[in-house]
Amino acid sequence: MDIRQLRYFLAVAEAGHMTRAAEQLGMAQPPLSQQIKGLEATLGLPLFKRHARGVSLTEAGRALQADALRLVHDFDALHSRMQLLAEGKTGRLTIAFTSSAAAHEFTPYALRECRARHPGLVLEIGENNAAEITEAVADGRLHAGLLRVPVAHPPGLVFDTLQHEPAMVALPIDHPLAQRQRRGKPRPIDIADLDGEPMILVRRPGAPGLYANLLALCAEQGVQPRVVAEVARMLTNLNLVAAGTGISVVPSSMLGVHRHAIAYRTLVDKGRLDVPLTLVYRAEDNVGPTATFTRLLKALAEPVAPSRAPSPARAPR
Repeated sequence: MDIRQLRYFLAVAEAGHMTRAAEQLGMAQPPLSQQIKGLEATLGLPLFKRHARGVSLTEAGRALQADALRLVHDFDALHSRMQLLAEGKTGRLTIAFTSSAAAHEFTPYALRECRARHPGLVLEIGENNAAEITEAVADGRLHAGLLRVPVAHPPGLVFDTLQHEPAMVALPIDHPLAQRQRRGKPRPIDIADLDGEPMILVRRPGAPGLYANLLALCAEQGVQPRVVAEVARMLTNLNLVAAGTGISVVPSSMLGVHRHAIAYRTLVDKGRLDVPLTLVYRAEDNVGPTATFTRLLKALAEPVAPSRAPSPARAPR
């Protein structure tokens, strides 16, 4: 017995006539009769009484009709749900951001748009460092993540750059470099100014990423900052800067965090220390809800007219 046979049975039960039911189903009468006989043989019970004017349900047929209606309804509902899931219109998405990715104005804008355009998607959002997010996506514990510079490239993962922004130097408010002026304005920081300075890095020890790029740039110019701390999250980094532990380099979207205790200065690096916003996901799983999410973010990241651009979001305090 299968769902097709139940549909045939219900059509005959409703029409009360084998030929009329066949016409409604768009098939010939003999194959329909064979399907009904096959169903009766499977169940070991007659489902219809045959007479000159058509057919009528037996007691067993009436008992089957109620269950068949429920089963066909449930099957159709299941099929609809799975179709919506396959089309990416419904389902659950587990995603995570690094704290600096969450602070970028694009991130809350994209989440609002996702919820508005795809209300059937349920977003489960978390926060972690870039290494943990990358591992979680690779292991299938996350569908996608937003981070800055990738710290690893496991096979099977896709890294799409959505946005770019410059890096800035974050210094304790009373740091000598923060006091320097040029024509009455805060003086930008050169890479050479970082020589010997206590530096705080946001990374898992030994992992590449934004701060590995920073140290490589320093090494090229013979500059040797002193690494005094390596932390897992950007906000921990800025908490240490605010406490006077050292200085750091952060994405420009972090500007304003602890504004009472941190001075932010432009870094003169000739654009070499780029800070991207990167979307990571598994190539083989980019279907259904995941595909809807990744397509939307890549579409939103395309250049837009100023009047359509998302309004800046405040950096977290």
